Amino acid sequence: MPDASYVGRQLPPTEPYQVGREKIREFATAIGEDSPVCHDLDAARAAGHSDLVAPPTFSVSFTMPQIEAFLRDPDFGWDYSRMVHGDQSITLHRPIHGGDELVTTIHVDDLRTRAGSHMLTLRCEVVDTTGEPVLTTKALLVTQAEAA
Repeated sequence: MPDASYVGRQLPPTEPYQVGREKIREFATAIGEDSPVCHDLDAARAAGHSDLVAPPTFSVSFTMPQIEAFLRDPDFGWDYSRMVHGDQSITLHRPIHGGDELVTTIHVDDLRTRAGSHMLTLRCEVVDTTGEPVLTTKALLVTQAEAA
């Protein structure tokens, strides 16, 4: 059984993640995003951006490893082997740009058990190194509850 005492907690902030231009290009190519602002620095600057612009879903590349590490912590007690995503949302406060240094803080917002499943809601608040908000993600994760 996952430890319900985690609800309401926030985990320690991560070390800054440096967003690389090539990572943006690779991610954009992988998801089929062909916007010039994701691939061409001149096009991004001509559009008013400081550097390449990452697709909104790029954030999963640095938030999901942090979430996975938390869920695999035996102290929390989550069955990662049976987990599925129930829902996910991303709210951008500003675009992610090449060169950004981003810090993620995971918040454990909710944990419920219904119909034989544990349902966990995690929120990631991502800020730059000056503390300015960049994005917020929310994920509903589901795993099978143990048989009684």
